[in-house]
This record gives sequence, C-alpha cells and structure tokens, in this order.
Amino acid sequence: MGFSEYYDVVVVGAGHAGCEAALAAARLKLNTIIFTVSINSIALMPCNPNIGGTSKGHLVREIDALGGEMGKNIDKTFIQSKMLNRSKGPAVHSLRAQADKADYSREMRQTLENQDNLTIKQAEVCELIVEDDTVKGVKIFTGGVYYAKAVILCTGTYLKARCLCGEAITYTGPNGLMAANHLSDSLEKAGIELVRFKTGTPARIDSRSIDYSRMTPQYGDDPVIPFSFSTDPASVQKEQVLCYLTYTNENTHKIILENLDRSPLYSGVIEGTGPRYCPSLEDKIVRFKDKERHQLFIEPEGIHTNEMYVSGASSSLPEDVQIRMYHSIPGLENCKIVRNAYAIEYDCINPAQLYPTLEFKKIKNLFAGGQFNGSSGYEEAAAQGLIAGINASMSVLGKEKIIIDRSEGYIGVLIDDLVTKENHEPYRMMTSRSEYRLLLRQDNADQRLMKKGHDIGLVSDEQYEHLLDKVKKIEKEIKRLKNTFVGNDEKINDLLLSLNSTPLNSGASLFELISRPEIDYRSLSEIDTDRKSLPDEVIEQVDIYIKYNGYIERQEKQVEAFKKLEMRKIPFDIDYDDIKSLRLEARQKLKNFRPISIGQASRISGVSPADISVLLVYLKNS
Repeated sequence: MGFSEYYDVVVVGAGHAGCEAALAAARLKLNTIIFTVSINSIALMPCNPNIGGTSKGHLVREIDALGGEMGKNIDKTFIQSKMLNRSKGPAVHSLRAQADKADYSREMRQTLENQDNLTIKQAEVCELIVEDDTVKGVKIFTGGVYYAKAVILCTGTYLKARCLCGEAITYTGPNGLMAANHLSDSLEKAGIELVRFKTGTPARIDSRSIDYSRMTPQYGDDPVIPFSFSTDPASVQKEQVLCYLTYTNENTHKIILENLDRSPLYSGVIEGTGPRYCPSLEDKIVRFKDKERHQLFIEPEGIHTNEMYVSGASSSLPEDVQIRMYHSIPGLENCKIVRNAYAIEYDCINPAQLYPTLEFKKIKNLFAGGQFNGSSGYEEAAAQGLIAGINASMSVLGKEKIIIDRSEGYIGVLIDDLVTKENHEPYRMMTSRSEYRLLLRQDNADQRLMKKGHDIGLVSDEQYEHLLDKVKKIEKEIKRLKNTFVGNDEKINDLLLSLNSTPLNSGASLFELISRPEIDYRSLSEIDTDRKSLPDEVIEQVDIYIKYNGYIERQEKQVEAFKKLEMRKIPFDIDYDDIKSLRLEARQKLKNFRPISIGQASRISGVSPADISVLLVYLKNS
C-alpha cells in the first residue's frame, strides 16, 4: 500500500520547463513538489551547451522580465557570450552564451533546493489522477499518491524514450538516463492525444585529440552583455573560452550518402518526426545537395571537462560511420569520440489540446509546458514552463490567468503557434515567425513584460522601480533631443563631415541628426554640451527609438488592429454546427481547436477571411 501527501501544485519533470514552473509556483507561496526521474538531471543540457541564440535570446530576456530564472542562471555559469546579428537591425539582435553544462545544472539545482515552499522528489510519475474531468493529483511508480489542486506536465523527451545509433537501440532517456515508460498509457486513458517526435544530438569529442590549428577561432564579446535585467554588467566581465569553426567537405558527404541505408532516419526504424529547422547532418546532406560544405562549431561542454560539442553535426548513423564521418572533417582527423551522436524518440502531445494559458481544454487544472508540448529547445521549454507555472498558480489562487499575445512577446508567438497551428514536427522559435518583431526586440523585453511580472508577484518592487526610472530617463532624454537645436556653424559641420554625414545648411535638432544612419547618440557628445551622464541601457533605447521611430509607429498601428480581433471573444460552448454559412472545413477546424477569440480563429489553417466574417455576424446576432 502506498501513502498520500497533499500539495497545491505538482510539477512532473525537472528540465528547463519544470524548473521555471516549479519556481514560479513556489515563489507565489504555493506548496509545490517537483518530480524528476533523476535529481542529477535537474536543468540538464543533454544537447547543445548554450542558452540563447537567434530569437531564443529574445525568449530568455522575456522569461527574465516576467520573473523567471533562466537568464539569471546563465549569467552565473556562462563561459563565452556573444550578441548575434550585430550587422543587422536591432529586431534580430540576439544574445547567445556558451554554458558550462555541469555548472548550469548545479546552479539551477541549488536554486530549487533553497527555494521556500518547494520540495524535490526523485520518482517516476506513472499515473494521472482525474475525476470529473478535473485533475486531482498523480501516482508514482512505488505507489505513493500526491494530491494537488493543479498539475503541470513537463516531461521533456523522457516519455517512452528510446535512443538510436545506427542499428543499436537503447530504451533510455537523454544521456543514458532512465526513460519514463508508464505515464503515456495513463495520459491516453485520460483522453490526451499523444504523438511521436524525434530529435538528435551530435558526438562529443575529446579536446586533446583535436587539431585546432586547422580551424578558425571564435571569440566572445568584450564587453559582455548580461541576459538578466537584474545582473550587474560588471559582474559578467571575465575571461572567456574559445570556440572554433570548421566545415564538412566532399568526402564527408560521400561517406554519409554511401551509408544512408544504415541510418534509422532513412531505413524506417525511426517512427517520430524530427525538427525541420534543426536537421541531422545526413538530413542536411540529402536536402541541400548543391551545398559543397556545411559549417560546424566546436564548442566546449564546460571548463572542467575535455568534452567538445560538434554543433551542426547531429546524427543517428552507426558508430563506425560516425568515426569515418568525423575523421573526414578538418581538425578532427584523429579525434576520439567520447559520446556517440544519437537520435531520440519520445511521446509528446498535440498542443491543439491546450488553451493559450497552457491548460488542457478537456481536463481542468492540468497544465503542460516544454518539449512535451511538441516544441524543441531549452528556451522554448523554459518559456512555456514559466507560463504554465504562473497560470497553474493563478488557478489555485482563484485569480485571472495570463495570456501573452503575439504583439506582446515572442512567448506569445510561441504559444499561439503551438495551440493554433497544425504542428507536425518539433516547433522551433525563429524571428521570422513574429509579425511584430521590430516591437518585440530583446533589448526592450523589460519595458514590454516586467509590469506583468510585477503584477503577478514574481518581479520585486525594487526591480520594477528601476524599470520605471529607466523609462522616465529615456522619455526625458528623447524630449530634450527633440528640443535641442544646433546651427550650421563650422564646428558642427566639421564633426558631421568626420562622421561621413552631410553638413547642415540650416538648423536641426539633435533628434534629427541622430536619426541619420551614420550617426548615433555617442558620436554627438562634443557638440551636445547639455547632456548628462546616462546608463548604457538608456542610451541604447534612445538610439533605437530615434532611428526606427517611423517603423515602430507603423507596427504599433498594426498591433491596434490585431488587438481588436483578440478582444472579440468566442464562447467555449459555441455550437459551430449551428452556423450554417460556415464551410465544412472551417467548421471542423473550429470545433477541433476551440479558439478563444476571433484573432485566434483567423490564424487557424483552413479558416478563411470569409469564414471569419460569417462568425462575426453570428456572434453579433446571437
């Protein structure tokens, strides 16, 4: 016979999603327990050794603005940091940091262990307890029952997981950890639709066996920009490790193509669907036959290990083929493989079963986050985990749940795409997925979302006051620049010429001068005698606002139109069969997805503008 305990919130899984979910609930003073198949796997980084990157860096900044932990944790444990896409506009600037994997996991584990109201339990959850379409708790494999007012599923890639390396199949989770083999059946019994997805990881190479002289060094930024808005920039200025760049070649591609029949990806052994935007190396060779080479980054797994990660070379080919493949790459001719590359298959859900709050439509108080929702990536997982944790807490506290919409953050784009679109592969965040990306920059995530984090109770008064002071300084300085004029005297025109800018024929405001592409705020310091010393974060916002003001205003008008459709709510119990003018396909899609607003309905594949017009008329007359 088992025993039972009672909690406010149960979190299943302690990966990046589970950690954020559990911390959010516990910090909102709810009695929370988090389950993991291994305490050593808390915040595990089983694949790439980095946090952030294109669009993913935006997510980390948004997590931080809402009161999450990922940004703070990587600021403590990074070994190299770089702002990507600096040569492009600020909308696509994205921070990316190499992590010390062991330190990242250890630091996050320590954060969880020292969090009030949070219990960590190593156990496999095998059953979901559901009564009258409401979740009541979970049962673990040893028989214990944990009752809860809300349950959050963040199972990652562990459900019925199996790892594949050529013909060799091991029934384990990532990094050889135990798979969770029992919960899937219980979920299906509860009426939850599961799908089978696949992802993969490259080999890890012994650093001592690599010839770095044949590769191009990749340096970090100086100065380093932190992820978290609460991190003191001075605290992250430190010596950084090197990464290296190398490339595949014709011989690499030949070895892969000659052995495709031994790849489980092409032999039919793999059942799950892999991520289109993070393909294995053999998939890249097949899909991009015209490319003579593919770049590979050699990245340290940490400062206390010799393991190096071969970014861009994930594979499920057999070990003997992997050895020949890696040995064909410049710098890796004599490399020794510490861990083979492998593919991993796992159960996850069709996220169309979720509201934008990440609560299941059919089971009250049951929430889900992370790769369990059909996404890929640590950052996507953490973002969903945080929202699931917040909304599970709101449900327990009897407060209104939050929804981040597409105009407010990349988190909103991520979740809306998951719950609204038909996703047949692991979802990966990209800047191109956001229609309002000039407004949703990584540099202004605090201005967009920190008020929500403060209202929820996850952002401190002190941090929020700092934001208000920052915004006040930005607005005051923009106003001063608009009202500060200079004439066409010799000193000013000499400065403009030195900046490759056109001299003045008449007076102009400093605001107008900074709006020129070749001029920024700092370059006018010698003629702007009234300026006061301002923090770098204020100067950055002033520069961006002045240069992109026209584009920003245009997107803000687009957002106004978008918001009107989002505010037109659709009752959950609406009978779509009663709307006779709806096309059959639209009626079926609307019944399946059950959108909460006209805006969400308009983004469902198969629902046309004409169907939306019919729906609007029906709602008006009903």
